[in-house]
Amino acid sequence: MKKLFPSLAVAGAFVSGTNIVSAKVAAVALLVQEGAEAEKGFTQVLKEMFITGGAGFMGIVLLCLILGLAVAIERIIYLNMASTNSSKLKQQVEDALASGGVEAAKEVCRNTKGPVASIYYQGLDRAGESVESAEKAVVAYGGVQMGQLEKNVSWLSLFIAIAPMLGFMGTVIGMIQAFQKIAAVGNLSASLIAGDIQVALLTTVFGLITAIILQIFYNYIIAKIDSIVNDMEDSSITLIDMLVDHKK
Repeated sequence: MKKLFPSLAVAGAFVSGTNIVSAKVAAVALLVQEGAEAEKGFTQVLKEMFITGGAGFMGIVLLCLILGLAVAIERIIYLNMASTNSSKLKQQVEDALASGGVEAAKEVCRNTKGPVASIYYQGLDRAGESVESAEKAVVAYGGVQMGQLEKNVSWLSLFIAIAPMLGFMGTVIGMIQAFQKIAAVGNLSASLIAGDIQVALLTTVFGLITAIILQIFYNYIIAKIDSIVNDMEDSSITLIDMLVDHKK
């Protein structure tokens, strides 16, 4: 009996040690698996989700994102180049009018980029006729410049609207396929329709992500256009005042 207790103690210790080792092995295996998943990276996971969602609708949504970003980048570059230091231009034109007359002021406008300088030039070009003619030219050319600023922005709003619609269409088609499988088999099985539902949800997610990204760019572009247009209107009033003073 005395020999039995030490034997049981040794056996218990061995079993306990084995359980601890097994737990450690399982923990290490879990960490290795999580590390392997983490090594995939965001790009790899995104690629797998894109393939899972199907090339049909996902490709169209991706095309909307690419085209929308191309339009947004082009507009941002154009609007940044169209921005002008109006206060500096106004001072230069005013000094040129005082020192060299209308032709000197027109030369300043020719050497300055942007819609504000173009409006100044059109107004100065009609200044020899009358102030009213200059004002009409400024208003007319201001409308032309506004159209140039808003060019292709409607395409960006179209992509913003289409992307989530395509995602929702993919969702509806995926759900229809899932219900068709249920009707064909005759029973509801989660594994049977899980793939179709996953595809449906992925198309919706990618469509919404595309719309959100493009919406951010769209709001920035609209704010930039509004800022330039306000600058153009204020500069037009300033130019007419300068011409009136110059005629005196």
